[in-house]
Amino acid sequence: MPETAPLGEFERIGRFFRPLAAPGALALTDDAALLAPAPGHVLVVTADALVEGVHFRAADPPDLVARKMLRVNLSDVAAMGARPLGYVMTTALPQRCGEDWLAAFAAGLAADQREFGVGLLGGDSVATPGPVTLSLTAFGEVPLGQAVRRGGARPGDGIYVTGTIGDGALGLLALEGRLPSGVAAASLTFLGDRYHLPRPRVAAGPALRGIAAAMLDVSDGLVADLGHIAETSGVAAEVERDRIPLSPAARDALGHDPGLWAAVVGGGDDYELLFTAPGPVPDVVAGVPVRRIGRVVAGRGVSVLDEGGRSLPVAGGGYRHF
Repeated sequence: MPETAPLGEFERIGRFFRPLAAPGALALTDDAALLAPAPGHVLVVTADALVEGVHFRAADPPDLVARKMLRVNLSDVAAMGARPLGYVMTTALPQRCGEDWLAAFAAGLAADQREFGVGLLGGDSVATPGPVTLSLTAFGEVPLGQAVRRGGARPGDGIYVTGTIGDGALGLLALEGRLPSGVAAASLTFLGDRYHLPRPRVAAGPALRGIAAAMLDVSDGLVADLGHIAETSGVAAEVERDRIPLSPAARDALGHDPGLWAAVVGGGDDYELLFTAPGPVPDVVAGVPVRRIGRVVAGRGVSVLDEGGRSLPVAGGGYRHF
């Protein structure tokens, strides 16, 4: 039986990506899309690239890769207090990523488009000898003058996070078989899922407008990302380690190896919201638990304190590409 010829660029777009198109994408038949924010709003634009072997493992299922790519960008939109609108995407794929790979990849995007109410606006599809290289640019909208930025923290503010911290970094260790042997199988599964599928706080971000003074999402690591707020705001930050919210799975791992605290505060991949606020903050925002973990003070840098208020040695550089 003769082999089926591989799909060309436009056949790929038509079969796998046109079903994902948002209304402004014009059915992906033109070279550009049309996008307009609501009256009185401005666009929020963010972009991230994912490279095989750097941001995801070669063995990771393509549907999970696609969903993580979309979610990390939606997290950036949420961190400015914005509502997501849609996205454009570029895929650079080696020949080994055939139709089955593309079908699973597109199915992952379709699932998250339904969950988060966004659609594909366009992009590009090219070939490469490898590795798989993906780029996604997400668009959101926020009322004019209400975007929450990094530079608004002031001494006296409380420091808060949504959800739990450390699951993403511990999840990568779990998938690589680098957690202690005594950690429960259920904990390993939970942590691996949190690494593959972060939970962008798309409802909590807009709900924090008017509450948060400065905000971003935890992608490079709690200490590193808090350092970005501190540097941009011209302040210092103190975090009480014992107040950092942990999942039961993370507590399980730390119970077997307290040295994993370094991964919890420095490893990244959590995509929770990290923000400062001068006034009261609800314990739950848009259905997501919120925990106060520290305070903003005068000075420079970020300190992590033990139960006695002593500064702990922490490698807080976070993930860096260069």
